[in-house]
Amino acid sequence: MANKLTLSLSPHAHSGDSIQKNMYGVLIALIPAFLVSLFVFGLSALIVMLTSVAACVFFEWAITKYILKREHTTITDGSAILTGVLLAFNLPSNLPIWIIIIGALVAIGIGKMTFGGLGCNPLNPALVGRVFLLISFPVQMTSWPQPGQWFSFADAVTGATPLALMKAAITNHDPSMLKELPDAFGLLFGLSGESQLGAGSLGEISAIALLIGFAFLLWKKIISWHIPVSIIATVFVFSGLMNLYDSATYAAPWYHLFTGGLMLGAIFMATDYVTSPMTHKGMVIYGIGIGFLTFLIRLFGSYPEGMSFAILIMNVFTPLINTYCKPKRFGEVVKK
Repeated sequence: MANKLTLSLSPHAHSGDSIQKNMYGVLIALIPAFLVSLFVFGLSALIVMLTSVAACVFFEWAITKYILKREHTTITDGSAILTGVLLAFNLPSNLPIWIIIIGALVAIGIGKMTFGGLGCNPLNPALVGRVFLLISFPVQMTSWPQPGQWFSFADAVTGATPLALMKAAITNHDPSMLKELPDAFGLLFGLSGESQLGAGSLGEISAIALLIGFAFLLWKKIISWHIPVSIIATVFVFSGLMNLYDSATYAAPWYHLFTGGLMLGAIFMATDYVTSPMTHKGMVIYGIGIGFLTFLIRLFGSYPEGMSFAILIMNVFTPLINTYCKPKRFGEVVKK
């Protein structure tokens, strides 16, 4: 019998990675931050999380089956669940359920499935949903419950967040606002139950919980350090320079690192495979751009937080960055 020659396309060695494995790996890394949100907000955090995840999974299944007419849905690969978790992490714990569902529809329907589904979306779906809600429902999206109200939802007592106080100190030229900020140690581990300040979105309560997740992602090699570190370093440097210029008005740089969605965005949202650059050089450029835009919006823009807008803006520049930061081709001869 003649020998048969089997032809197949490269690569011929498999690393063991898969979309499903990486998606669930990111979900595991988010567990510490979710546990902190449960401790701080209680039942309301669970309601927001379950609503967001269920709505995202449902809309992805429904759009795939009844609009795109595809036989196989992708709800088991973990991407819809991750979008739901990240959307919930960017929402206040007292947001009405119907608004959460609208955000999930926008995130999945417009941010993801409109472009063909996973791998085709140019913008981070969860941030598309979050920014849409922020623009459409600004009052509800900027109402921040105080911590420790474990069994309250719609009737939770709200307050200003540390990031809002930092913004007010600049806008109103009132340095006394900075004196109301908790100490940096409290912000690193999460606000105490006795604080009269609003705690912020679900996923931004504790920087240390997010850093634990970051360590897990690096250990499992799901992401690299280039994007998160370049974002954090850029914000630290520029906010530090402003603090040196006028320490009475501009908060110390560690307050910028430990408040708002900086850690959440840098570690879990800016590192999205689809919407971030492919090369390490491109990742650093991308991260510096996000960090600088976040700094500009926080200090000189209309919103106290600029992370979501900065990531979406740099998502648009990702194809351009990939074009000019191409790796050397294997076997290419460099002309001298």
